[in-house]
Amino acid sequence: MPTNTTLPPDALAQLLRTMPKAELHIHIEGSLEPELIFELARRNGVALAYPDVESLRRAYAFTDLQSFLDIYYAGASVLLKEDDFFDMAMAYFRRAVADGIVHAEVFFDPQTHTARGVSFETVIRGLTRARETAQQELGLSSAFILCFLRHLSEEAAFETLEEALPWREHFIGVGLDSSERGHPPEKFARVFARCRELGLRLVAHAGEEGPAAYVRSALDVLKVERIDHGVRALEDAELVRRLARERVPLTVCPLSNVKLRVFDRLSDHNLGQLLASGLVATVNSDDPAYFGGYLHQNFVETFAALPALQVREAYTLARNSLEASFAEASAKACWVDRLDAHFERFH
Repeated sequence: MPTNTTLPPDALAQLLRTMPKAELHIHIEGSLEPELIFELARRNGVALAYPDVESLRRAYAFTDLQSFLDIYYAGASVLLKEDDFFDMAMAYFRRAVADGIVHAEVFFDPQTHTARGVSFETVIRGLTRARETAQQELGLSSAFILCFLRHLSEEAAFETLEEALPWREHFIGVGLDSSERGHPPEKFARVFARCRELGLRLVAHAGEEGPAAYVRSALDVLKVERIDHGVRALEDAELVRRLARERVPLTVCPLSNVKLRVFDRLSDHNLGQLLASGLVATVNSDDPAYFGGYLHQNFVETFAALPALQVREAYTLARNSLEASFAEASAKACWVDRLDAHFERFH
């Protein structure tokens, strides 16, 4: 662990960009930039409710999670063909490499597309081709996690799982996303139990807009290995002790939390408290096209807003992300060695 040196902002920003790290909470549909939305709309003959890129970007004034989801699903309407999913994923993978990401575990929402008549095969073929291209051309390791939409029924989740199983080799796990309020983890207990039997890795969104109790339910009922968000866990002292004791990773998304009013200002964010409590927190971008920045931007703005975060915290967050990934142990060990060497050179 490096000493907690205080660096000038430019030097700190350079360290944050170049340190090897993983991104564990990124929704691929949430990386769909307005420019690509319009390009795909033209390509596919889809009529949009906005006349141009800037008017669409101005609409990104969310008041809560639901107001974001409304426009998020509208943006996804342009994704119709295999090449559309390929282009969207490749655009993210290029940005990931520029941000120093060595491994990305990427969420995708098949129900958003199958409900519009786009086949699961179309979705997974486009995404998989992008993953393979990114590995070959960019040297980026990545994997996909299929997410169930929690505002839909558990029966719909089971139907999606059955559609996905012929393509099982192309995704490593399942997650739970979309509207948290009123949709507790218990609603999906049976489908997560089935996924566990199938050997899939398990994660779930909890403790973002929902209460700390949802974090506990995700652990006890769904048996997840990682909590996506989890920032409200600090409201339950016993839960915090458990998360620290069991080394349960939290995939925290600072800019998203402010954009969706989980925190009023970035300076109010509890990332520093999560780390100080011994929790395995990581930094991620969530839906970067909508929330104001990819992974590097999340790091730079959060460290600027929380001055107590310095070199030691940068190292801890990067190492947490690598160790919390579902990659092979040998790959993780190699990345941690690269991280250690990077901080030694920087120091």
